[in-house]
Amino acid sequence: MPHDTQLTFADHLGRFYARQYSFPPMAGRLLGYLFVCDPPQQTIDELGEALLASRSAITGAVKLLEGYRMVRRTRSAGERVDRVSLDPVSEQPQNFDAAIHREHAALFREGLAVLADASPERRARLEEMVALAEFLAERLPALQDEWHAHRDALRASGTPPTRADDGQGPPQREHAGHWAD
Repeated sequence: MPHDTQLTFADHLGRFYARQYSFPPMAGRLLGYLFVCDPPQQTIDELGEALLASRSAITGAVKLLEGYRMVRRTRSAGERVDRVSLDPVSEQPQNFDAAIHREHAALFREGLAVLADASPERRARLEEMVALAEFLAERLPALQDEWHAHRDALRASGTPPTRADDGQGPPQREHAGHWAD
């Protein structure tokens, strides 16, 4: 059974993801619990029991989080149930993709074209959003390189401890638009 502190953390993360990313609360709670549960791989039934949720609520949350590559299901030979765990890709920030910000800038420029004849006051918000999106698209690749160097230095010093091998082979760089370890 989970500790109260584990469930409190899961609830806090669930509220954060609901507020910041419009996730259903159960998806955020599930994600939070997977960060702190032992063992780190849990069946749907174990997750439902721990989080006091129905099998269908857990299954829906797993499907959503799989779509974001935040969790994954695995099944060992001879087992009849899937085990759910954090996807190692999820441990890396997903917001370093400069292409997203270039796309935002293009969309905001489209909005500026709609307001071509509008006053500078009406155009100001979109112009600022174009500038922000272009700034982020320009700066994020360097920031990502800085993060990787910082993370590697932390791992080399043992702070935080090096992750156990996740069975995914050697570290990878870009994978399906997400940055992996």
